[in-house]
Amino acid sequence: MSDLPLNLTAIAVFVMMLSVLIGPLIHLSPFLTALTTISLLGLITADQFVWQGQGSNLFLDSLASKKQRKRILHHEAGHFLAAYHLGIPIKDYTLSAWETFKQGNPGLGGVQFDTEPLESQSQDWQNFPLILERFATVWMAGIAAEQLVYGQAEGGNDDRQKLLISLNLSQLSQTSYQQKERWALVQAKNLLESHRAEYDALVQAMTERLPVADCYRIIQEKQV
Repeated sequence: MSDLPLNLTAIAVFVMMLSVLIGPLIHLSPFLTALTTISLLGLITADQFVWQGQGSNLFLDSLASKKQRKRILHHEAGHFLAAYHLGIPIKDYTLSAWETFKQGNPGLGGVQFDTEPLESQSQDWQNFPLILERFATVWMAGIAAEQLVYGQAEGGNDDRQKLLISLNLSQLSQTSYQQKERWALVQAKNLLESHRAEYDALVQAMTERLPVADCYRIIQEKQV
């Protein structure tokens, strides 16, 4: 179960306990409190096991502020630009759970990469390290972008998890994993700083939700 359903469950239990304590003081029916709590817990359970958490994602998306959405935009633009320069094809991108839901996909949104090269070469130990390094840099580019723009990153847990899963294929030790993550983050920072004009133009293009092909074109125009 993801963090969001667990947090919603904890909130439901807290509300129930609070209602039990203060309900008599405001003449709140215990039956109504119990029914509301049970209904909420039922919805959370159904969402997690029937709808794969999409309802929770949409709920979280509805609470996002303009500042949070702007941070998400900068985060995803970092992924996009790094993938472009490292030759990893981009299928599409979304910047909210609602946009993702309308496309018929689960999750909160993000840049959708073509991971076939990583998957197909996972058993090719001669080429796999190079492919993995490229993907590692792309995955850490979202965190690097937030640090570049805001000074620190708030997102990136999913990116770190993807990196960890991939690095496990190489059977790296915990120390080696931490070194690889730091290396990938430095590489991503250097890439974004070296192409800052392209990055800023890409952020604007993604704000306007331009198609991937148009985003590519805008990046290329800034290279001239």
